[in-house]
Amino acid sequence: MRTNSPWRHGTTEAKRKQSRVKALEGGLSASGKRFGIVVSRFNEFITNRLLQSAYNGLIRSGAKGRNITTVRVPGAFEIPSAARTLAETGEYDAIICLGCLLRGDTAHYDVIVNEVARGIGQSAQETGVPHAFGVLTCDTLEQAIDRAGLKMGNKGLDAALAAVEMANLRKAVGGRQSSVVSEKAVSRQPSAVSKSKGKTQARKPPAKKRYASR
Repeated sequence: MRTNSPWRHGTTEAKRKQSRVKALEGGLSASGKRFGIVVSRFNEFITNRLLQSAYNGLIRSGAKGRNITTVRVPGAFEIPSAARTLAETGEYDAIICLGCLLRGDTAHYDVIVNEVARGIGQSAQETGVPHAFGVLTCDTLEQAIDRAGLKMGNKGLDAALAAVEMANLRKAVGGRQSSVVSEKAVSRQPSAVSKSKGKTQARKPPAKKRYASR
């Protein structure tokens, strides 16, 4: 038996209102865009699968092979530095970071994970170029394998699609801001009519006084 409780009604109304909210979103077309992929060689058995899936995802989204640059680094710790180097060139619409970290018996894992996440995030914020986080942080090799093409899908593909969407969103937001700035600049400029009136009034000689004859 269905009950029309206020809670259920309120939730439905909230969902309806939310569905009518307009929002800027990035598309999934990579046509005409350039991407950089930074992938670590450490745990290459996993990272190669991430790389292949990310590359194929970009191609299927419309990117050209000549517009995809792949950079290999020794390990995950070196990913942020290479990603920032690519981003600072200004030639790429998004950077995809791929790696695999497995927890060991020491605190080394936690230190590297924190530094990699912080470095990638800082590079994205300071350069303004979107960075997609595709670095696996797993407890076991089995978990990594599941996330590199088995039960949990492939996180390389997820990172590639996120990079495409954020690249398009950045372009949409940037275009919107530039149009707003140009509209404000135009509105601040005096119109041609007012300019012409000002010039005419400035050049008009003063009127001569006329006296009635007696």
